[in-house]
Amino acid sequence: MNSVLNDACRRAARYLEDIETRDVAPTAQALAGLEAFDTELQREPLDPGKVLAELDRYGSPATMASAGGRFFGFVVGGALPAPVAAHVLATAWDQNVGLHVLAPAASKLEEVSRRWLASLLGLPDTVGMGFVTGCTMANVTALAAARHAVLARAGWDVEADGMNGAPPVTVLVGEEAHVSIPKALAMLGLGRERAIRVPTDAQGRMRADALPAVDGPAIVCIQAGNVNTGAFDPAAAVCDWAARTGAWVHVDGAFGLWASASPALRHLVAGVERADSWATDAHKWLNTPYDCGVTIVRDPMQLRVAMSSSAAYLLEGEHREPAHFTPELSRRARGVDVWATLRSLGRDGVAELVERTCRHARRFAEGLRQAGYRVLTDVVLNQVLVSFGDTDTTLRVIGGIQRDGTCWCGGTVWQGHTAMRISVSSWRTTDEDVERSLEAMIRIAREVGEPVSG
Repeated sequence: MNSVLNDACRRAARYLEDIETRDVAPTAQALAGLEAFDTELQREPLDPGKVLAELDRYGSPATMASAGGRFFGFVVGGALPAPVAAHVLATAWDQNVGLHVLAPAASKLEEVSRRWLASLLGLPDTVGMGFVTGCTMANVTALAAARHAVLARAGWDVEADGMNGAPPVTVLVGEEAHVSIPKALAMLGLGRERAIRVPTDAQGRMRADALPAVDGPAIVCIQAGNVNTGAFDPAAAVCDWAARTGAWVHVDGAFGLWASASPALRHLVAGVERADSWATDAHKWLNTPYDCGVTIVRDPMQLRVAMSSSAAYLLEGEHREPAHFTPELSRRARGVDVWATLRSLGRDGVAELVERTCRHARRFAEGLRQAGYRVLTDVVLNQVLVSFGDTDTTLRVIGGIQRDGTCWCGGTVWQGHTAMRISVSSWRTTDEDVERSLEAMIRIAREVGEPVSG
């Protein structure tokens, strides 16, 4: 065991050291090398060291270098050193964080992380919190608590009696809601297509003045950080509306909720602390390893009733039982990664990480505008949308950038315009990375076609 673990650490360290000098996307040769895995399963055991060597030889070159500083294709943060190391140690612990008795240390660190996160995000210190796979599951979990609460007020026990025959629940979402919201609604029996779509403005913000009158159980889902523009729905105005109607307010804040941790950006999330539930990802802007989502509910009992289960063999004690706050009974110690990240960065370090990456996004927008290309929306956070002309030209530029290897960006469509999306969220991204990537973007765009100002 010692030998193979030491070998794994050496290989991992070399991978991370080399990641800044290699192409961001894997080469065609590296991808072709994956065919080496297409073998029949052998009959006899194989030495663990040989297994690791094979994995590294063919697997490592064929990865996307999203852990590096020049990957801007999605909101993917590269994992910080402290949580990577903690992740390795916690993997060796191999704790099942379902019950406190099974994982006392991991359970304790989860509870500490809950308190720290609530304080960092400006939320009540009594919130209920569960550590799940990602923001999709965080949305599902929080909305399960919302479903329980609004139906309980109407006299219906959804956990016992299901949705068949239940009072109808009105769900309102913005026209620019992230795809994880309709997916969550489908999983919870609330229906993708039954949600009322509320109009948004040119930046993708929900128009609070367009919220309709509702009667009976209702849930409204707002965004903290649009996935394309980084824009924030007007939380305070929506919460005012909800106070009058009795609706539950849920905040999908996969990455934007972390603006709460920055004194310079906190104004963007004004009012979100008044919501009833929140969902975010630690593996995005907090830069923990995958996977780590966080679901948060103002009233812990609403979350617990929606998620808890019991059996004679599940030995519960006086401590907080983690399984009562997530869909899973068996799961890894995600709270350890969060604890290590927060412990290593502190409040100021988290704020600096968020603010620095936003500054990088503004520099991308400035450089592309100066080169004559059109930035489609305000840059309020860490997202930039740029058009290089018509759809065909923009797609060819994106393809050229992805093949070039200097950096990696993806495409999107924003209110009818095809665009390249630049998402900056990695602690590894430096000023040099930004300037090097800008040079490549502009060079390739000029090779494809003339700048289009606007």
